Amino acid sequence: MPGSSPNGGFACFADFYQFYLGEHANRACRRLHFVGTTLALFCLVAFVLSGGVPWWFLSALGAGYGFAWVGHYFFEKNRPATFKFPIYSLMGDWVMWWEILRGRIAF
Repeated sequence: MPGSSPNGGFACFADFYQFYLGEHANRACRRLHFVGTTLALFCLVAFVLSGGVPWWFLSALGAGYGFAWVGHYFFEKNRPATFKFPIYSLMGDWVMWWEILRGRIAF
């Protein structure tokens, strides 16, 4: 189990990512992550195209985290990894999103 060091005791992101995938074994949770991350991406694009309207950035955060946390609390029944490992978790969200998009992880 991860330790208390800044990187959670993981030697590298690849080690963390294996843990991260285990925390996202439930298909409904992964689907909610994918939808939330996709909406967050659209909101970030709108943020840039709007010249930095703050509402779009806040919407990106709400969509990304909101959908993910619903997935964890109601389907996965665990605590989101972002609370303990915020940077690695954000990286894991995007890697998992990309792998789902490419069909390497079941949607």
